[in-house]
Amino acid sequence: MGWLKTTPLRGTHVTLEPLQRDHVAALCDAVRDGEAWRLWVADVPSPPRMTGYVETALAASDQRAFVVRENVSNGAIVGTTRFYGVDTVNRRALIGFTWYAARVRQTAVNSEAKYLLLSYLFDDNDAIAAEFRTHSLNMASRHAIERLGAKQDGLLRSHRIRADGTLRDTAVYSIIAAEWPAVRANLQAGLAAYD
Repeated sequence: MGWLKTTPLRGTHVTLEPLQRDHVAALCDAVRDGEAWRLWVADVPSPPRMTGYVETALAASDQRAFVVRENVSNGAIVGTTRFYGVDTVNRRALIGFTWYAARVRQTAVNSEAKYLLLSYLFDDNDAIAAEFRTHSLNMASRHAIERLGAKQDGLLRSHRIRADGTLRDTAVYSIIAAEWPAVRANLQAGLAAYD
């Protein structure tokens, strides 16, 4: 599989578990909370599309996909995230395909999931850069990426043809290795507020 293994990543609030086929039902339950697939600026699977979504992720050699499980008594799966576009030679990866049940948005869940992914990239795997991409009009996603400390690299105009046939302009952000210590400290301080 090359650089970056799909291994469990454990934090205080969440655990990122390698995505498996038997997670489909739990992911369907999570996505129904908030119906995120209805957001036109996001590419979130509806329950009928979830099996294909999981199969595509598992088949991709340049992806390492995870479910996000809460570390509470019921241990519910509340969403998913992944590394994609994994570039072994240049030690960089994109982080994305992230979505959550509505009830855990704006909690510690996303901050800790991103912290775990970034720490695994930079601290455990000596990454050169982490990259994030989102629809240029998805302001909630862009603000979340910026709050992490990522810097905008640019805009890829007419970058992708979406499922509905429209063209997507993609906002591109990154965090490079030299920036990671400051980003790490910021994320740790933010997560401490939830303890």
